[in-house]
Amino acid sequence: MPKVPTSIFDVIRSSYFDIFPEVNRRLDEWKEKARAIPNEELRTQALNSIDSKTFHCEGGSIYATLAQENWKLAIRFIVAYQTISDYLDNLCDRSTSLDPKDFSQLHMSMHEALLPEPSSERTNFYAMREEQDDGGYLQALVDTCQETIQQIPNYEALYPSLKRLASLYIDLQVHKHVKKEERVSRLERWYKEECETNDLSWYEFSAASGSTLGIFCIISYGLKGRNVAKEIFSSYFPYVQGLHIMLDYFIDQEEDREEGDLNFCFYYEADEQLFSRMNAFIERAKVETEGLPDQKFHRLIVDGLIGLYLSDRKANKLPYERGKVQSLVKATGWRASLVYWNGKMYRKWKRR
Repeated sequence: MPKVPTSIFDVIRSSYFDIFPEVNRRLDEWKEKARAIPNEELRTQALNSIDSKTFHCEGGSIYATLAQENWKLAIRFIVAYQTISDYLDNLCDRSTSLDPKDFSQLHMSMHEALLPEPSSERTNFYAMREEQDDGGYLQALVDTCQETIQQIPNYEALYPSLKRLASLYIDLQVHKHVKKEERVSRLERWYKEECETNDLSWYEFSAASGSTLGIFCIISYGLKGRNVAKEIFSSYFPYVQGLHIMLDYFIDQEEDREEGDLNFCFYYEADEQLFSRMNAFIERAKVETEGLPDQKFHRLIVDGLIGLYLSDRKANKLPYERGKVQSLVKATGWRASLVYWNGKMYRKWKRR
């Protein structure tokens, strides 16, 4: 059983010897199910989402250590829920539809995966789109999440925080995938309705809504029998989650320009403002996680996010002067630097 990491060396050791092998075993099972999807488009997007976004499940599953003896159960949930997220993101990004009703219907699966009691009737998540037959793939992912949360004591107490995080995530996915000319106006209206602070721009609030880390953290603690849902919500949203997704968009800038996809980094007035706000998110994320249970672990998450994302090869293609990207790593500290270089070596090994 992996212990809750308190040093970056614990994270690396647990990742390689416990977390990643279990994650990839679970993903292999889902890949096998995805290969059997009858509809070609759904099958293609399901397989592509696993192949191209494995690191989302690998990174998110470090939270499973918080579940201690139930760490494999936590990974089972995290892999299933993140696979739903990645699959639907692919369906919406490369969609045959631009209908917000379709996107809402698809994402009902993420709500149902968290319900305290399973729905008595099966929902057709594809009801609003042409492609229909996934051979039960999406429902199987939902059922796996449901089977896991049924083992969490007093789950009802955790649910309001989880529901709020999931609702924000789902709203974001709907608004950002509609027709290009409607995206910003929808997101700006949503921001005015939902954001409770003046510290964030609409695109920073949107980024903070797009992370699943808070959900994974609350579920993992819940499997250990600990209810810290409110504390995790207020600490992780918006700054830890915002940092997570801003980094994701940061390294995807060139790809999103080529594809014409929305990217929240494009809305800063200048590069200096973008880097300044990235540094501000790093500092606020550190502050907001102070006082949490397992405080050292949560600080490691902040450092790890920087190293993990900026070690991606896509970061090498960004149009910034040499050393500019690495300055974010150096400003975060030596732990981020260690994850950065370790991430580069791990990705090189996986490619081989």
